[in-house]
Amino acid sequence: MLSRRSALGLAAAVSTLPRFAIAQSDTRPSITVAVQKIATSATLETLREQSNVGTRIFSSFLETMIGVDWTGSLKQQPLLATAWRRVDDKTLELSLREGVKFHNGATLTAEDVVFSFGNERMWSGSKATASGMFVSNTAGANTKLPPPEAAAIAKSAYPGFERIEIVNPTTVRFINATPDVTLEARLTRNTGVLISQKGFSEASTWLDWARKPVGTGPYKVRIYHPDQDLILDAHDEYWGGRPPLKSIRFVEVPEVSGRVNGLLSGDYDFACDLPPDQIPMVEGSARYQVVGGKINNIRLSVFDKYNPVMANPLIRRALTHAIDRQAIVDSLWQGRTAIPRGLQFEFFGPMYLADWEAPKFDLDLARSLLKQANYKGDPIEYQLLNNYYTNQTPGAQILVEGWRQAGLNVNISMKENWSQILGHTPERGICDNSNTAWFGDPVASLAAIAPGGQTWEAGQWRNDEVPPLMATLQNATDMETRRKATRRMLEIVEREDPGYSVLHQNANFTGKRRDIGWKSGQSFVMDFGPGNWGAPV
Repeated sequence: MLSRRSALGLAAAVSTLPRFAIAQSDTRPSITVAVQKIATSATLETLREQSNVGTRIFSSFLETMIGVDWTGSLKQQPLLATAWRRVDDKTLELSLREGVKFHNGATLTAEDVVFSFGNERMWSGSKATASGMFVSNTAGANTKLPPPEAAAIAKSAYPGFERIEIVNPTTVRFINATPDVTLEARLTRNTGVLISQKGFSEASTWLDWARKPVGTGPYKVRIYHPDQDLILDAHDEYWGGRPPLKSIRFVEVPEVSGRVNGLLSGDYDFACDLPPDQIPMVEGSARYQVVGGKINNIRLSVFDKYNPVMANPLIRRALTHAIDRQAIVDSLWQGRTAIPRGLQFEFFGPMYLADWEAPKFDLDLARSLLKQANYKGDPIEYQLLNNYYTNQTPGAQILVEGWRQAGLNVNISMKENWSQILGHTPERGICDNSNTAWFGDPVASLAAIAPGGQTWEAGQWRNDEVPPLMATLQNATDMETRRKATRRMLEIVEREDPGYSVLHQNANFTGKRRDIGWKSGQSFVMDFGPGNWGAPV
């Protein structure tokens, strides 16, 4: 497999060849990647598409200043910034990589950094819709105005942001209004990708931009057909070396069987989102293998506390204790994942609460809680998408059976899209969701249930004690103070006034040809850049 240094050397050698010679000698492969979904919002703008499926594609064409080694140590690593240092608790100074080319040929400048974090791109959509949903039907369609959720997502990602300041042509400062020990980590989020100011200004509408963004990644967008496919071409002026692939086509194949059959027949080079029970099918052929494992994502059942039946926290507590998490891990995931200690990950390091536990499976306790709540069997609607998540439907059936045994009357209602799931309807009771730790700190996960987070803004769950706790988690610089805030938030949202219940840590499995030397990561991110393609290892 080529190292980044070898790739850079190869790129330098190739750059000396005449353009016609490069074209004639371009024997790089083009690949097809079968996915369950490309994007839930029909856009490729990270400030609109904050989804698991979007995470898979973004790093191929959009990049941040600081990255994460998802295929290795999970440590921060230089991308469009070569170095960074703390000026104080509110200020981070970054040295920009020189000579970086955007897909339109423009050179990355400090002005592009300011624009990427500026009002026109990031903050001009000021409020969510009246319902609190992050749904936009018209904003951006015929104007340059981003949809309102762009600013809401930006505010959640960078809650203390004040401005980007240019120190000199190759140095910028990220300046916060409040202290934040996670500034470096926040800049690894794909919300902070650097975009071409020229490319944005030349797009006729925001939607045109959002479907063909101009970034710095190893590949550039050729065309995106929402709900069909996305085609990327090599960006041969990529700063990190000549991309190993001529083109990549992501194609939507909703059914698992279609992805597996297409892989085995040679129609696809990669098949994503495979449940463990398909691994023997794929690896039954000597030509194919399945790679992957646990990732930085936890599957959840989310509760609507404003549903008349769910208003009593005892009923929500009963729901958490009637979930046989181990049965889900053993039967559906064949032991290839694990039950997390609440909404947290071990890579939180010193902020990880190792003594915390998920609610125990205890049907007698669940029945006792229902009796205390005087529950009379009132129906609770469980809103479900058809396998947006791997094993979602069979997992839901296990949940419903456990709830039935406890005495809960939970009924599945299949929905077609996320707007229907998050729509504030009177019958909304339980829905499936997942939580991604964008970086290694509990604030990355718990922000979802605080003001600005999806659960809070969708009106599913709120608690008056949470906003000041989140402010402490975001602004305090003392680790023990932050640990206490984390523990109290978990006590509230997982035990006293449940807003969700963890199910299992997510795992991500991808089928591929054995002759492709490609490494999966500890994230939904798929890296097809220089250094992650070559001979089998």
